[in-house]
Amino acid sequence: MVSRYRAALLALIALMAFTALSSAQDVPTLRYFTWEVAQRGPEGEAAERALLDECAAEIGINVELESLVTPDFFQRVSALAAAGDLPDVFGVSSGTIDEWAADGLLLNIQKYVDRDIKPIQDKYFTGPFSTARYPKPDGDMFAFPYAIIHTVLWYNMDAFDAAGVPYPSEDGWTWDEFLAAAQALTVDKDDDGRIDQYGFWLYRGRYAQIEPWVYQNNGDLLNATKTRFEPDDNAIAALKFLTSLVTEYKVAPPPSEFAGFRMQDVFPLGYAAMWVDGNWQIANTRSQHADNPDISFRFAAAPIPRGTNWVKDVAYGWADMFGIAADTPYPDQAWELIKCLTGPRRTVQLSFAGKIPVWRATAESEEWLELDKLPPNKSFLLDWAQFIGPTTYTPGWSEWRGYADGAGLEGLIDAVLEGDLEFADMLSQATEKANSVLTRLYPEG
Repeated sequence: MVSRYRAALLALIALMAFTALSSAQDVPTLRYFTWEVAQRGPEGEAAERALLDECAAEIGINVELESLVTPDFFQRVSALAAAGDLPDVFGVSSGTIDEWAADGLLLNIQKYVDRDIKPIQDKYFTGPFSTARYPKPDGDMFAFPYAIIHTVLWYNMDAFDAAGVPYPSEDGWTWDEFLAAAQALTVDKDDDGRIDQYGFWLYRGRYAQIEPWVYQNNGDLLNATKTRFEPDDNAIAALKFLTSLVTEYKVAPPPSEFAGFRMQDVFPLGYAAMWVDGNWQIANTRSQHADNPDISFRFAAAPIPRGTNWVKDVAYGWADMFGIAADTPYPDQAWELIKCLTGPRRTVQLSFAGKIPVWRATAESEEWLELDKLPPNKSFLLDWAQFIGPTTYTPGWSEWRGYADGAGLEGLIDAVLEGDLEFADMLSQATEKANSVLTRLYPEG
């Protein structure tokens, strides 16, 4: 009797163990690859992991997390794609979506968007959704945005006060007003013949530092179909104005003067009173001031100055997105994971400071606006986002723009800033370089 009871108990335990093992084996494991976590550090990773666990439990999946900073992230994705080993869900930038969609790496998610997002689209900032379409402008969505990114002019309020210069108007200001401010803010504080504070910091020919000025002068670097590099007169005028800040007016240093610095640290460390870069720079400026309280200052955001050919405000912006591998065996679960990562559960703590969450309620919350912290006008970031317009992103953008290796247009503008290349030669060589890439991708023009 006892032996039969024991045998039955052992059989029951074995059955339970087998059932548990089978259930565990039935739970799919999705690989999730992003650059965001690497940017935010250990605390950000812990917060992301907590959200992933919450999403995974709700969906009934396991999630493996991997993260790399950019541009290493993009090189890693390319290597994984070549090996046929893409993660199920991974970060997609506005600079890569067209190329990755054309190469068949991304799943068309339009049916999911139509089913789940359109009925509640008023809960999202839908402006950046166009960035996720392929082909542009009216194709299907091949990724889903989680954050709105744009560039603004950051300025040192204390430096403006010391120089007696009025703060830039949020309603708009001109190149002439900007230049006058930059000249007043370029100072040799100890009269040793060296500039201690420049009026402006122009970091090389980088996209975030160049394109905003082009669009605020009603210009474009590309033709109407974005198949050729053809800077119009307004774009050329913007490039000339920017390079003249270094070569003629001396209100900004050549990049080599701060070669030992990270490009994002020159402004927060007080070596320049203004610079143009992304809304995410709030985090870095705060971090530098926390580490160096003796040099901290009040800082705020302003519009990109309007050029002489300005017609309307155009903000240079894009979206950070999540895509699904075209060959994932778990498309439905991958989409549910993206919905969870981009909706109301993606709290302020998971938003890299300054990046605007696409879930409207989060972006408009007092918690995100941080009314008790610098900058005092973080709400301006929401106002400026309504003007987001065109970009220079194309297939092959990283190559002709010089994003990953500093070559291409970026490197050629650098040479002008350093006095090693004439402006006209830069323009000629940039056109030849860019169109060698674009002609390969768009033979018909």
